[in-house]
Amino acid sequence: MDLATIVGFVATFALIFLAMGDPGPFIDMPSVYIVIGGTLMAVLARSSFPEFIGSIGVALKTVKFKIDPPETLIEKLVELGTIARKDGMIALEGQDIANKFMASGIRMLVDGSEPAMIRATLEREMDMIKKRNTEGMAFIASAQEIAPAMGMIGTLVGLVLMLGNMSDPKAIGPAMAVALLTTLYGAIIANVICIPLNQKLAKLDLAESLNHELIIEGVMFIQSGGNPRMLPDLLMPFVNPKARAKMEAAAS
Repeated sequence: MDLATIVGFVATFALIFLAMGDPGPFIDMPSVYIVIGGTLMAVLARSSFPEFIGSIGVALKTVKFKIDPPETLIEKLVELGTIARKDGMIALEGQDIANKFMASGIRMLVDGSEPAMIRATLEREMDMIKKRNTEGMAFIASAQEIAPAMGMIGTLVGLVLMLGNMSDPKAIGPAMAVALLTTLYGAIIANVICIPLNQKLAKLDLAESLNHELIIEGVMFIQSGGNPRMLPDLLMPFVNPKARAKMEAAAS
């Protein structure tokens, strides 16, 4: 679970509510229906039900998904490579591999699949994961685009209601609340929720793709029967400079 995303959201909303003082006047259910309900339904209209539900799952990756550090993956690949070189590929069967993508590649090694097939299968799987991530980012971008527009629609609805009931002073307040709060809700959804989520998902997608490339190269190296001691040097470009310096210091 990514604590930075959770802490960022909680702190942002805490500051907003702190500035409000009494949050009661800022809660208006008709405004919620127009902005949140309208945004979700407009996004749904752009896609199918399976795409809509799948995109929500991808969006949740920003909170619940954990990216393995490249150096951890390299250590695991070296361990697996050492086992394979010493006892053969069949010895890799039953090894505890937490990363599902790596486990898929190792399973093909155990099954004795051809090198070209292993690479092609892993690259296809990587492309499909990236496609799902892209669909999730498109979902969030759609909500980011539509929410302010729904806020403007709510503002117009509120103004029409207010102008149509000028003779009734009691009706002016609720109508004005709808007019103003829908704009506020739309701005919060777009700028406080959607923009950070989309940028976070883009970073996760890049990190996940780099990890997949690292794993593919590592699995293919193990398949070739190379010396596992050479794996860190081969895969070091995937590691950021700070972690690379630590790995080099530990190896020396």
